[in-house]
Amino acid sequence: MSSDRAPERRRAARGDAGAPWVGTRLRATPLATLLTAALAFVAVFLAAALPRAVDRGADRALASYLERQGPGPTSLIATAKPPPEQSLTALSSVAKVLGSGAGPGFSVAGSGPVYGSATLKYRAMSNPELTRTSEAPPLLRLLYAHGATTHARLDSGHWPSGSLVDGRVPVALSKSAADTLGAKLGTVLNTASDVADPIGAEVVGLYTPLDPADPFWTDLPCPTQACAVSNDEYPVAYWTTAALTGPEALPALQNWGGGVQDFWRLPVDTAALRADRLAATAKEIASYVAGPTANELSRRSGRSDLLITSELPRLFAQAQARRQAAAPLTAIGPAGAGGVALVVLLLAAALTADRRAAELRLLHARGGSRRGIIGRLLGESALTVLPAAALATTLAVLLLPAHRQAPTLLAAGAVTLVALPAFPVRAFALLSGPRGAAPRRRLVVEALVAAATVAAVLEVRRRGVAPAGAGADPLLIAAPLLLVLSAALLTARLQPPCVRLLSRLAGRGRGLIGFLGLARAAQGSSARSRPPVLPLVALLAAVTTGGFGATVLAEVADARHQVARAFVGGDAQVAAPPGESVPEAFTKAAGALPGVRTSLGVWRDSTSFLIDADRSSTRITVLVAEPAAYAELARTAGRGAFDAALLAPTGGPDAPLPALFSKDLAAHGPAEGGYLLRLGNGRELRARVAAVVDGSPVQPGSGAATVVLPAGPLTARVPETARPTHWFAVGTVETDRLRGLLAEVGPGGRAGAERYLVRTSSERDAELASDPLQASAERLFWVSLAGAAGFALLAVLLTLVRAAPERAALLARLRTMGLRPRQGVALILAESLPLTVAAAVGGAVAAACATALLGPAVDLTTMVGALVPTGVRLTARPVLTQALGLTALVALAVLAEAAWAGRRQITTELRAGDGR
Repeated sequence: MSSDRAPERRRAARGDAGAPWVGTRLRATPLATLLTAALAFVAVFLAAALPRAVDRGADRALASYLERQGPGPTSLIATAKPPPEQSLTALSSVAKVLGSGAGPGFSVAGSGPVYGSATLKYRAMSNPELTRTSEAPPLLRLLYAHGATTHARLDSGHWPSGSLVDGRVPVALSKSAADTLGAKLGTVLNTASDVADPIGAEVVGLYTPLDPADPFWTDLPCPTQACAVSNDEYPVAYWTTAALTGPEALPALQNWGGGVQDFWRLPVDTAALRADRLAATAKEIASYVAGPTANELSRRSGRSDLLITSELPRLFAQAQARRQAAAPLTAIGPAGAGGVALVVLLLAAALTADRRAAELRLLHARGGSRRGIIGRLLGESALTVLPAAALATTLAVLLLPAHRQAPTLLAAGAVTLVALPAFPVRAFALLSGPRGAAPRRRLVVEALVAAATVAAVLEVRRRGVAPAGAGADPLLIAAPLLLVLSAALLTARLQPPCVRLLSRLAGRGRGLIGFLGLARAAQGSSARSRPPVLPLVALLAAVTTGGFGATVLAEVADARHQVARAFVGGDAQVAAPPGESVPEAFTKAAGALPGVRTSLGVWRDSTSFLIDADRSSTRITVLVAEPAAYAELARTAGRGAFDAALLAPTGGPDAPLPALFSKDLAAHGPAEGGYLLRLGNGRELRARVAAVVDGSPVQPGSGAATVVLPAGPLTARVPETARPTHWFAVGTVETDRLRGLLAEVGPGGRAGAERYLVRTSSERDAELASDPLQASAERLFWVSLAGAAGFALLAVLLTLVRAAPERAALLARLRTMGLRPRQGVALILAESLPLTVAAAVGGAVAAACATALLGPAVDLTTMVGALVPTGVRLTARPVLTQALGLTALVALAVLAEAAWAGRRQITTELRAGDGR
């Protein structure tokens, strides 16, 4: 008989079998196979989708940032002197040459290049009938812009054609400029008589731009309207505009005087730029502006003096710096979710190996080699994991189109390489037998983890976040994960004695359910099960990542709101036009609006002077406000806070008024009897220093010297200060409501309301938060947090499902002894929730430690959208929200599993008995 069984043993040693062992084994456990494939699918899909989502968010953020800069800075601008024989053909040929120089990293926008020729000098128009703002006559330049007729509507006359006629150039003038200057169709605009070889311009057509905001008109010298400008020669504004000529008049532009310049503006298609190729694109742009490409374009165009400029290199550098500054914070959420997913994959492999431990040991005992058994298990994993991974990667590519494929394949491949051998490796360790000195090895590993955590935290605190330009900071990403691992190991050490203590305390009571559940939780689900360290790590990592990230985002929101308040000077501001005041009816009605807690009118004069003891004067800004309301405004805006009682007047009517002085005025010595203030209206008064403040909310970000005076005493001396030039409020106020109120009670109705400057902190907050870079980072974090919470919940469910058969047998026995269904659910909760509570407490502590230890090194400027102090404050609400939320989610999952186990598994045990 022994010789007859020898071939069977040899086949078993080689891992051979008569039937397809892998397929048979998978068909025998369809539910386990399906769950393993589903876990691999979700993990690979999230890993493959992450780099694609990051790329898409970075591309949108880059396009939005460049779009906000306007078409001028995002264009390539070339200029050159016109050739002796100037013509439209010469201009168009250069435009084609310039367009052909675009590199593979950028392209010209679909609107195409804008090119033409313009005179460099304005000529004064001597026509007496033209409107003048002062003694300065209106000025005119001549401009030929190719394609202007397709971007404007001709209102009267005709488009200019032909060259000089009787010493006059036929031109078309915008109807807006003509109305402003008083020019009409047929008007001959004469140049000043003191100019040699005077040349005139005859208005043969009037036009209106189809869209004044059309990028076509960008950077052109006021062709759509008359512009009011001023300079040192004429401090008072005067009118300037440009008149369009036809292509036949190009040679005649030389007669205008002051020189002529050809120009070509090539708008770059910013929507097609890729953030991952920004460095290469910047090199191409640099070569186009001043490099080999620029030299080649100059040679091919025949324009040796061709000069190409662009703001794109500077904008690219700023965009890259913004992206890299946000990268460390953006990576925290995905790193935490990845850590939780890794733990769940390892946990699933460990539980599967434990479930099949008896089977694997039996195969090994009957002659199967470890290599053969592991090979068959690897085949099982391959048939389960590889199709799911391929499907998940394909789905991620289809749902999230992106340019780069390599990061997607690398991320998906990395997760697949973890999921594929996880079960075979765990089975190999199981078949290798127990090893000695396990507690000592565990202690060494825990000590190494603790040392690495301390080193990482100290290094982050020492050097801060990686400097700008370094991208994502691996140390800032690794430090929270190391804190999580250290906290999980510490919690795993502390949880068993704590639960045993609770079980002893529960045993002293009269109830049995709590004691039994806690006792089982203290010793594990069964004598054969290992302590649930991996579920604890998963739950704790989810809570820590969520708590730390939510704290950062909460700090970003608070900082953004504070920046918005500092910009507005509270929650709302209404500023009257220069020389006017805010209507009294508006201040009363606005102060009574729902949501307004504090409102005040402020009289502001920026033309006042402070006279020192040595009679030297310093220009200052004088603010007059009611002290109590102004103190509340300063406290809310976070600038210039003080005690309102300090501005209470003392002394007689001629005594110096108490005043708040800004810091830069504190060093000035007062004149005899106090400081002397000379207001812009010529009135003088004395003031004394009641307090020195760091600024004023009325002048956010301004470095101007400021003096704040109480309204009551000053109004009696200077009555005009009773008419406020500004109105401020603290509370919930909407911009549209304020404008509507101005239109109702203010002068001029709706048209008059448009003359007032209206700002609200909510509107400014929304503007700061609308940055796609910030929105992408926040969205990525919340998606990562949802993934981490889902994986953590899955870890708990896997642990519950693994222990479900034994727990069902226990409940079945207790049911026969009179255990009610509700008591069974309570028993399951008492057994399962200690792990969740321990993870929630440990995660909350770890998140608080991460915020306290790493928060001071985090710079939120890029995420806020404005310069803010470095550091993140520890706040309890975000941490507790994440901890309690995940605890509640796990509790619901435990209840659902308990209900399922109570209805099906217990019934099966009662019918079939205990088969173990």
